[in-house]
Amino acid sequence: MTGILETPYGTRDFLPAEAAIKRAVEQKIIRLFAGYGYEEVVTPTMEYLETLTTSSGRAQEPQLFKMFDRNNRTLALRNEMTTPIARLAVSRLNDAPTPIKLSYLTNVFRFRSNQPGRQCEFYQAGVELLGTSNAFADAEIVALAAQALTVAGLHDFTICLGQVEFVGGLVENLPHDVQSQIKSAIERHDLVALNNLAIDDALKKIPTLQGGREVLTTAHALAKNERSRRALDNLAEIYRLLEIYSVADKIIFDLGLIRDFEYYTGMVFEAYAPGVGYSLAGGGRYDNMLQDFGAARAATGFALGIERILDARKFQGVAGDSSTRKIYVAFAESCEVAAIKKAGELRAAGAVVELSLTPQTRTDAENFCAAKNCTELIYVE
Repeated sequence: MTGILETPYGTRDFLPAEAAIKRAVEQKIIRLFAGYGYEEVVTPTMEYLETLTTSSGRAQEPQLFKMFDRNNRTLALRNEMTTPIARLAVSRLNDAPTPIKLSYLTNVFRFRSNQPGRQCEFYQAGVELLGTSNAFADAEIVALAAQALTVAGLHDFTICLGQVEFVGGLVENLPHDVQSQIKSAIERHDLVALNNLAIDDALKKIPTLQGGREVLTTAHALAKNERSRRALDNLAEIYRLLEIYSVADKIIFDLGLIRDFEYYTGMVFEAYAPGVGYSLAGGGRYDNMLQDFGAARAATGFALGIERILDARKFQGVAGDSSTRKIYVAFAESCEVAAIKKAGELRAAGAVVELSLTPQTRTDAENFCAAKNCTELIYVE
């Protein structure tokens, strides 16, 4: 019997108190998104395999949970939401005025080792901004991510901001295999491998380019080409706008942050909090993805990991939402009609009400009210 009581590998249950906190956090985040003009969309849990493994998503195929439909076409559970939204935008919203602002809140699936913060089924909230390529759009995305973490209850977090074109410019004249080795070492944070390469010392300094605005000045001295300089100017403009959004105090520059080089085309960022050894959020500019669906369009966005945010809340001692009053309505023998009406009146007024399903003595009702953590007892007799 033990096996049938277990959850599948990489999945978990949320008990009532955990689910309540999760839902409260999600609702605050999705309301924030709506306040910025992002409209929620819902896509299928499964997509055709070829949809999720376009040129920009091919590397993710080993992480997919696959199955077959009745026509033997291969399906896969969605492993992220940007690709399904790109499909939706091209197939259903191609004539919509730009910019298109979409949000989502859903579960996604990836097959991977079961480590802290790395479930096979997990929950994400995020936004995609399609059709605008300027720094203003990128700044809104970063600012919205910062404010989402704040409304989720976190007060201590940092957003690392980078630009893949900075590194791209520094390596653009090197042989392709050397470029791949450099990018791979930087993505893996493998400083030993990077230092062992026969490359210019300036490239070996990339992982150390972390900190405040002074990092951009240091990086400008290393940027010997226009592509890298434009990337730094882009970051400077994004930062200027983030100061106006009043979130610049959460930003540090990390020019060694490049995430997926084959996917991102400009600004990239990740959010971290003390005590949590994995990113809470991540995103950036991905202007090439929609080409895979036949409609080239600029795009930027991010995703938040809901469970990761909940872990960070625990570490920072953020209390659950205790503002909800729960009333317990109990009744004596033959008083069920009055009790049902009373419970209905309270619910109509917005109260959370649990109604006894059997007659009780007042003493039993008081004991049950305490056991169920209700804040008030109304006894009908």
